[in-house]
Amino acid sequence: MSSSANPRKRIAVLISGRGSNMAALLRNDCGGDVVVVGSNKADAGGLDVARDAGLATFAVGHKDFASREAFDAALVERLNEYRPDVVVLAGFMRILTPVFVNAFAGRLINIHPSLLPAFPGLDTHQRALADGVKLHGCTVHFVTPELDRGPIIAQAAVQVDDDDTADTLAAKVLVQEHQVLPFAVRLFCEGRLSVEGLRVRTGPARGG
Repeated sequence: MSSSANPRKRIAVLISGRGSNMAALLRNDCGGDVVVVGSNKADAGGLDVARDAGLATFAVGHKDFASREAFDAALVERLNEYRPDVVVLAGFMRILTPVFVNAFAGRLINIHPSLLPAFPGLDTHQRALADGVKLHGCTVHFVTPELDRGPIIAQAAVQVDDDDTADTLAAKVLVQEHQVLPFAVRLFCEGRLSVEGLRVRTGPARGG
């Protein structure tokens, strides 16, 4: 049970598409409450899902700004209106600049569809098949200015079968994403994570 001394964390989620990972956060007790869902696309399907759940939403179109930095500054301003304790990138398809990353340093979490540090960036499933890996998966990590290189909070693996395609592999990984992201966010909200260099250690819950 939360108290005034240990209130539940305020979670902001950023998406670019259907928002299935955002929906997974809503289905699970992540130790905090999603207070807003934002997107860089006004027509992102996940915004409808969030609104149907009674959540505040907003869109900031990246094409409306002359630079990545200007977009990121506007996004920071909108998010700060909701006083988030943690910002979760749940399929947010933008490369963020230090303007954004530094504003939420230590409380910015991303989910990536590969077992980092393998296959950073895009087209991870096709690249995994091309390289012949036997295990693939997803990673939840803290975001740093270096793309897909932040400290790893949690990972989940799937077997790569001989008949897998990029689509079937993506589907298998997505099932794991929907489990590992809420788990990782809960660890953060419970104050159980500490970072030493690139290593994330998990301890007992603080407070309560």
